Amino acid sequence: MPILNLRLSTAPDARQSAAIAATLSALTARLLHKAPELTSVAISHVDAAHWFVGGPSLQAQGKASFFLDILISDETNTAAEKAAYIAAVFAAMQEYLGALHDVSYIHVHDARQAAWGYGGLTQQFRAVRKALQQS
Repeated sequence: MPILNLRLSTAPDARQSAAIAATLSALTARLLHKAPELTSVAISHVDAAHWFVGGPSLQAQGKASFFLDILISDETNTAAEKAAYIAAVFAAMQEYLGALHDVSYIHVHDARQAAWGYGGLTQQFRAVRKALQQS
């Protein structure tokens, strides 16, 4: 159900991408209670020479960075769950990327359930259908 869009300031590396995707999926399942079989992770890369923080490029600073945007259904996680997730993701990315710039972002995007979905069905439709099946 969630989709994670991760941008890294590193060169593409399929083995690293697979490991990061597995870690992010596991953290998303454990801390945000999302189904792993419905979790998608898309990873893209920006050369560190073209990523700037505070003026100089990351390449000039000798640092790496990332931006994770995760889309989840609104009102399905508490603020505490999201805070724990953000802390855990940052720590995991620091292990993968090494000298990580503090200005690396994680955005847990709460989307209205009527405004997104997968398989041609909105999340709102799925929630209503599940509630009806349980009653």
